[in-house]
Amino acid sequence: MTEIPAAMKPKVQFLGQDGNVFNLLGKCTKALKRAGMPQQAKELGEKVCKAQSYDEALQLMMQYCDVH
Repeated sequence: MTEIPAAMKPKVQFLGQDGNVFNLLGKCTKALKRAGMPQQAKELGEKVCKAQSYDEALQLMMQYCDVH
């Protein structure tokens, strides 16, 4: 995994959003791409699709993005 420093993580708003894992993943990957990190967006997508649970998927998203 590419380590993303906390100061560089793009901010993503989860509160009040549809909690579907693919909706949240889309928000994270778009934020990463806008922040100039397309490789991390691809990496996150691949990892979330292999996640064994919803919680694992959320934890992965929080490693890549500053989730609120």
